[in-house]
Amino acid sequence: MLPFPLLCFPPTALDLKKSTETYFVKCLVRKKWLTLTPEEWVRQHIIAYFLNNLKIPLSYVSVEKSFHYGTLTKRWDILVYSQNYEPYILIECKAPTVTLSNETLFQLFTYQHIVKGTFLGITNGLEAKYFEVTSAEAPLKPITNIPVWS
Repeated sequence: MLPFPLLCFPPTALDLKKSTETYFVKCLVRKKWLTLTPEEWVRQHIIAYFLNNLKIPLSYVSVEKSFHYGTLTKRWDILVYSQNYEPYILIECKAPTVTLSNETLFQLFTYQHIVKGTFLGITNGLEAKYFEVTSAEAPLKPITNIPVWS
């Protein structure tokens, strides 16, 4: 039995293996074995949700890429590009033990300042919050889910 909780995303068949006391997961996007941390558990489930339920093509999904924010190097968790290869969906993943708070939202909004996605999301796997960016001047519009790929 895995030491990770059931999440708010549909169950998915992940490619897992165990070595001694450490679990590994084969990333659905990067196609390489990663240590299965609680945050990675969440990340792989939302990736599977995007691919299987929202029908987002794998080739439009980018995972854990670095970018510069002022003098700092930051890294997004998941960025989905539109069919025009513009930033479309920016997702920040947290471990299930991390509460989605103003502090975690601030991290997402900081990344959005550079990335400029159309949709934003933050999840700890137990809950997920999504937003639509309607314009640069307007406040974020909370939405219940990311739309199905079209």
